[in-house]
Amino acid sequence: MTTHPLFVLSPCGTSLLTNHATDNDRKLIGKYANTKEPDDIQYQDLKTLQNLTQTVRENLKDANFKQAAKLSAELNGIIKLCEGQFNTSQDYHLLLCTDTWLGHTTAIIVSDWLRNQGVSTEIKRQSDLQTKDLTAFQLALSDLVSWCAAMLPSYRNRGYHIVFNLTGGFKSVQGFLQTLSTFYADESIYIFETATDLLRIPRLPVEMAAENTVRQNFLTFRKLSLNLPVDNTAKIPETLLLKSDGMIDLSPWGDLVWEQTKDRLYREALHPSPYAKITFSSKFEQSLQGLQPDRLILLNTRIDQLVKFFETNKQNNPRSLDFKALKGNPCPPSTHEIDAWSDNGAYRIFAHYEGDRLILDKLDKHLP
Repeated sequence: MTTHPLFVLSPCGTSLLTNHATDNDRKLIGKYANTKEPDDIQYQDLKTLQNLTQTVRENLKDANFKQAAKLSAELNGIIKLCEGQFNTSQDYHLLLCTDTWLGHTTAIIVSDWLRNQGVSTEIKRQSDLQTKDLTAFQLALSDLVSWCAAMLPSYRNRGYHIVFNLTGGFKSVQGFLQTLSTFYADESIYIFETATDLLRIPRLPVEMAAENTVRQNFLTFRKLSLNLPVDNTAKIPETLLLKSDGMIDLSPWGDLVWEQTKDRLYREALHPSPYAKITFSSKFEQSLQGLQPDRLILLNTRIDQLVKFFETNKQNNPRSLDFKALKGNPCPPSTHEIDAWSDNGAYRIFAHYEGDRLILDKLDKHLP
């Protein structure tokens, strides 16, 4: 057992319900497996399923570790990982459930048992994660890649040991998470249905072999990651793209390739603006001379955030961007500022509008 605090991601299926179900109950679970809200379930069927979930809730509520492990595949993996002893002061458990009523209800029951043990637990109901609509399912997986890229490195930097518990959940989600675990987890764990021992798969030293594809099609990948229209994707493998209703997006694998390679490319230089309404002045480009690679990553990321800011009608303005008008006229022609970074002296990007275009004027220390 690791001495580091644990971050455990557990996909949560409905086995907890089916383990208690009659043949009729199982038919109803299958019938409504992709139903998002209870209001969309026929009244009598809903009452049957509610009675089942209540029975399961009561059976698990006071279950000891051995009983809980027998009732729930997800808890079986968690309990064996922690060797029956939770670090309630530091460990964090995230239950990933489908975007369905039954999936969310099951996750709540599992979460309640963990919380009763004093364990910090949250539920992530992943939007559109269901198997009725393949395109929506793939978009949900792409969102999951973005979430992993945004959240998990910060936990690793804080000393957490990141584990993907793949004992429960649906096979379609398990397979994708096993691939993600190679890049974002320290290990993945699994228990075969008839086995009692925990199978632990350590993180392998894997690198993306697709960097050249991204490098050669950098602007296209960047635009697709920002939901911007692109002209030509002929040189990008079909497996990295998702085409639906005339629209082109990155597939879950395309998102994974992009997330794993973009920082290596961002650290090399300030790349040209991917958005026609954001342009760089020569003075701005000159002000970047001598910047370290980690600062270039931040600047390229701020440009991405600016694009999203404009594309959402100026609604998406995260604290790390903090786009705002300057008070008075402290540094003409600039009328606005953007946070570049807050450490190492706190720098800002100063800018002004020309019509509907935003011109980035310079990178400089923040105003007093």
